[in-house]
Amino acid sequence: MTPQDHAQAAADLLEAEQSGAQIGLLTKRHPDMGMDDAYAVQNAIYRAKLAAGQKVIGWKIGLTSKAMQYALNIDIPDSGILFDDMLFETSATVPAGRYIQPRIEAEIAFVMKEAIGGANVTRDEVIAATDYVTPSIEILDTRILRADPETGQTRSVYDTISDNAANAGIVLGRERHAVDAHDLRWVGAITSRNGEVEETGLGAGVLNDPVESVVWLARRMAQYGQSIEPGQVILSGSFIRPVECPTGADIHADFGAFGSVDIRFA
Repeated sequence: MTPQDHAQAAADLLEAEQSGAQIGLLTKRHPDMGMDDAYAVQNAIYRAKLAAGQKVIGWKIGLTSKAMQYALNIDIPDSGILFDDMLFETSATVPAGRYIQPRIEAEIAFVMKEAIGGANVTRDEVIAATDYVTPSIEILDTRILRADPETGQTRSVYDTISDNAANAGIVLGRERHAVDAHDLRWVGAITSRNGEVEETGLGAGVLNDPVESVVWLARRMAQYGQSIEPGQVILSGSFIRPVECPTGADIHADFGAFGSVDIRFA
């Protein structure tokens, strides 16, 4: 892909986000598309949103579980960018029409108190830089068709990364915990939709330890000259499969002693 291709793909995705009309698979349009191309498209979206006055409030890490990696035939996570217009309070209602095909995932969020970055970031450095951890819900959406209607070809990881790793929203719980107050591998959630349990999982599903997920992000960002900044939120990765959220979906993620998070879709 050329820089012009990256810019056009980003413009198409931004238009899809505004109009609610999904675009076709970028990997069908550009069969030679690779990982660097995908992040170049994501970066073009990032620059456009900054130019429009939006602010970065953090980062999300995706594809951290073996199940999702196997499903997409990759062996590494991916990442996306959290913007200020994505943040919802727990128990809020998402306005009707805000998203195209929303889904949610339950995650442990890290809120940072210090900047951290570099290719050799360690686990201890991530722990020292963390202000607190809190239960969270990530809202996913897709501005790209999940499958091509003509060929049946499904989205690849390159389509997803281009589409800001499918990120669309973030809901933080009210509870705040020191990063070492709980064994995060054993922090889990029972996630319900309209009162029925849909998914359960444990933090260990995230690279065996959510802290390691943040280590991975800091090291990956260093490859692009970026670093995690104080006050930023890091969604460490989901330990459940995505839950579909059609109109009227009422979501409750019960993290037990760790807290809870709620979001409703009008």
